[in-house]
Amino acid sequence: MSHKRIPKRKAAIAAGSVVALGAAAILLPQANAGQDSSSGQAAAPKTLKASDASDLASQLADLLGEAFAGSYYDADQQQLVVNVISGDNNNVIVQAKKAGAEIREVDNSLAELAAGAQTLKADATIPGTAWAVDPRTNKILVTADTTVTGDKWDQLESTVQTLGSGMATIKKSAGTFKTYLSGGDAIFAGGARCSAGFNVTAGDGTPAFLTAGHCGVAAAEWSDADGGAPIATVDQATFPGDGDFALVKYNDPATVAPSEVNVGDQTVAISQAADATVGAQVFRMGSTTGLADGQVLGLDATVNYPEGTVTGLIQTNVCAEPGDSGGSLFTQDGLAIGLTSGGSGDCTVGGETFFQPVTTALEAVGATLGAGDAAGGEEAGAGDEAGAGEEAGAGEEAGAGEEVGGEEVGGEEVGGQEVGGEEVGGEEVGGQEVGGEEAGAGAEDGASDLTETH
Repeated sequence: MSHKRIPKRKAAIAAGSVVALGAAAILLPQANAGQDSSSGQAAAPKTLKASDASDLASQLADLLGEAFAGSYYDADQQQLVVNVISGDNNNVIVQAKKAGAEIREVDNSLAELAAGAQTLKADATIPGTAWAVDPRTNKILVTADTTVTGDKWDQLESTVQTLGSGMATIKKSAGTFKTYLSGGDAIFAGGARCSAGFNVTAGDGTPAFLTAGHCGVAAAEWSDADGGAPIATVDQATFPGDGDFALVKYNDPATVAPSEVNVGDQTVAISQAADATVGAQVFRMGSTTGLADGQVLGLDATVNYPEGTVTGLIQTNVCAEPGDSGGSLFTQDGLAIGLTSGGSGDCTVGGETFFQPVTTALEAVGATLGAGDAAGGEEAGAGDEAGAGEEAGAGEEAGAGEEVGGEEVGGEEVGGQEVGGEEVGGEEVGGQEVGGEEAGAGAEDGASDLTETH
């Protein structure tokens, strides 16, 4: 990279290494984010950014206790919707309304939905099936791919029916569930290709990156060029089972690993890890298809891949294709959300996709987000130190009422930088602000859009 000295010359930085191929993904400004209603009515729902809504949802889950039945973000209204089970304690519901949430009474409790998921696990763990809790319908969303036919379909349908008509819905996918590992470009190992997710600092202080676990178990060493010398070695990998994530340590401990996502003609600074919120807009970067966007559809998803069952994933409608595995899922505000696991379909017809939550991956491998002291302790993006011993694991508050919109993106030059063996741009994006100045090639003044790149 032209603006830093990295021993291996090319950075296997978070999010893969090629420009987007026809993916139209626009980061829209979050107007009035985090502001209270000006009407003065305490019970009126507040206008919130998705990151702040996630933090409020965590607080209200503690406040409501067993009455809490999930939540989601209404992107159109920019409001947090909280599901509650009606009961005798109306006082906590009043408090939840005063806190700024839209309250909705529902029939199914989280405990009942969890019990339904356990029934599916016991009676319908069939390759090609998946399920996740959808708080918008207050039901379990069950999906079957094209391989689930005949007796397998009958078994799945019968199990769903035993849960009751108001507990789950079932639909068929147009494709087949698979992990997105492929032969090609980005990070390479023995003919396989994946995408780097987010740079981190390992527990021993050395630089590393997160990627998909099915990539980590496929090969021990990874290169940044097809057939090139290894630059990183897998330290830990989980797949299948309780997640799909791997920690890959750079072989040279002096490697500079910036906390950013390279989206082709610019970089997006990553400030911290956060939990996904159903309904929130998210962006995925991968080495095959580049930049794509969509919404979070469900949490705590279980996916039955041909290789085995994986639990605890995020379900979205963001497209992905082979080679995108391990790539970064993030928000407009620079929050690290997930790592690409797998799904069905492609970026032509769409489909379902699943992601490993970054927060649980960080906690499991004992790493922190960003470069940290081992990589020079440099600051990433908006002057905030990303990593440097800062804990960004599970349980970290997402947003926490802190304004992260309008922070600087990158703050460094990407002109002439080699990315995957190609020259990317020649323009400087250092110091530009989301919501204030030009953001990438072709963006108009005053726009905060991370524009489509081809």
